[in-house]
Amino acid sequence: MNNFTPLAERLRPYELTDLIGQEHLTGNNSILRKAIEQGKIPSIILWGPPGVGKTTIANIIANKLHQPYYQLSAISSGVKDVREVIEKATAQKHAILFIDEIHRFNKNQQDALLAAVEKGIITLIGATTENPSFEVNSALLSRAQVYVLKHLTEEDLMQLLHIAIKKDVFLKEKNITLQETEALINLSSGDARKLLNLLELVVNSITTTNQQITITNKQVIEIAQQKIALYDKQGEQHYDIVSAFIKSMRGSDPNGAIYWLARMIDAGEDIKFIARRMLVFASEDIGNANPNALLLANTTFDAVNKIGYPEGRIILSHCATYLASSVKSNASYVAIDKALQTVQQQGNLPVPLHLRNAPTKLMKDLEYGKNYQYSHNGEGNFIEQEYLPDALKGTVFYSPGNNSRENELRNYLREKWKKKYNY
Repeated sequence: MNNFTPLAERLRPYELTDLIGQEHLTGNNSILRKAIEQGKIPSIILWGPPGVGKTTIANIIANKLHQPYYQLSAISSGVKDVREVIEKATAQKHAILFIDEIHRFNKNQQDALLAAVEKGIITLIGATTENPSFEVNSALLSRAQVYVLKHLTEEDLMQLLHIAIKKDVFLKEKNITLQETEALINLSSGDARKLLNLLELVVNSITTTNQQITITNKQVIEIAQQKIALYDKQGEQHYDIVSAFIKSMRGSDPNGAIYWLARMIDAGEDIKFIARRMLVFASEDIGNANPNALLLANTTFDAVNKIGYPEGRIILSHCATYLASSVKSNASYVAIDKALQTVQQQGNLPVPLHLRNAPTKLMKDLEYGKNYQYSHNGEGNFIEQEYLPDALKGTVFYSPGNNSRENELRNYLREKWKKKYNY
């Protein structure tokens, strides 16, 4: 490698022990780690945000398994390229094929992989930032194991910064002091590649008479603003623009939302990508405060898929301005995350006997379903009984937001449950 090779590439690890983050996939006793150590992995789809290790994990697998390895980008490759790899793999009996941005392959391109994956000629490793349930053919998806990668934590990113300064062949020759790191961390948004490339940009932009370089938040922000990239669907600002779009809608500013929407449309952003983000937003940021938001967002997704550009821009604008102007609540989003956290902390608590299904005599003898009361037999279709495991009695996961619609829900719940949940 030379100093023209980006820092993120120079520091790319080739052993699982050197990978930062994703311990749930690559830590000791994890399923993926065991498969790699045993030298036999299934076809897999790595799904996660940019810069969290998808390509790195693929390279580590190739390095460990010592099998013929091919790499394609769905952005620049087509069916012809896929077939050429399959021919080579057939001659070699087997090969690993890594396809970056696999969600950008159309149906025909994905179908070209099916037979080779099914016969074991190809072990496929696909990387995607998009939900594979939407973007990967169900036939191909059923032949692969999906692994979800997470955003890197602040601790992970700090560790990366210190590794870069101490171990990189070029940076270690400089006397670099990280006086402040908040700007580096915040601007990288959990993306290791973005963080390391920004660090290198800052270091190379600071001119000193000696090798002493002190990095501050002010320097990072000034340099980043000077060098910020133009919008690129495959570039890092792709995610910054959609972030600004979402945050404008969340902040109830239809003007900001429309501006960032226009930026994406002008750049030729995938119409489904924009519509899908609004679909998630409608539930995450509006929820029960205005249930019609989800209906409109879902209809928008269907409509723009039928119509496409240029007329689809009108439908996107219709939906974006509605969502931005709607009353907001993240109560449902908070509720499910709180419940998931409880599940992870408390484990699989037993289902109370009265809530269990009892399709057999043995289950009835064990008192499954005993004392369950059918709610519709009660006044107002309600009978008070316990629906949570004993260890969680009285726990509140859903707390309605302070808006007219959810205040109605709060009043209903308070009337039914009295003081049980303190609604």
